[in-house]
Amino acid sequence: MAKMKGNCSLLIKCVIIFIAGCKMKKAFLAFCLVLFVTGLAAAQAVGSTMYVAVKTVNLKSSTWIFATNRGTVNYGDRVTVLEVSGRNVRVQSAANSSVNGWTAAANLTSRQVVAGSSSTASASEVALAGKGFNQEVEQAYSSQHQELNYAEVDRVEAITVSEDDLMRFLQQGRLTGGEPQ
Repeated sequence: MAKMKGNCSLLIKCVIIFIAGCKMKKAFLAFCLVLFVTGLAAAQAVGSTMYVAVKTVNLKSSTWIFATNRGTVNYGDRVTVLEVSGRNVRVQSAANSSVNGWTAAANLTSRQVVAGSSSTASASEVALAGKGFNQEVEQAYSSQHQELNYAEVDRVEAITVSEDDLMRFLQQGRLTGGEPQ
């Protein structure tokens, strides 16, 4: 590990020296950005194994929010990445190869999770946790801001609307629903 840190710091020093003497800084920085983005995409590379990190995921026929459901996978289920498109990933269930479809990459993790554990989280909880917001942060904030009405927030969060109702709303209002089918 110490040798690895030494090699990394040497690499960083070399990069800094190179940037300082580089006449084409913009090109070099653009190259670094491409490498960084490529590294992020590799975390969900085609063929890699991922695990469902939220309670339930409806796998869709496309990346469109109102695409038809092709199947469901649950917290802890193992899936294989078939395709990556931006923030969306097409996966196939390891337990049932006929169950495949698109989901947001945020619904998956590369770490194996144990189904039935007390850490089951909703998609919104996973997104908030990724931004550093969790139950402890909420409790600290609410204790500092007792004038806020969390009961009303909880009531609004409990409202559910079916996809059929959302689609009807979009059609009646002549609104576009994001990506076309």
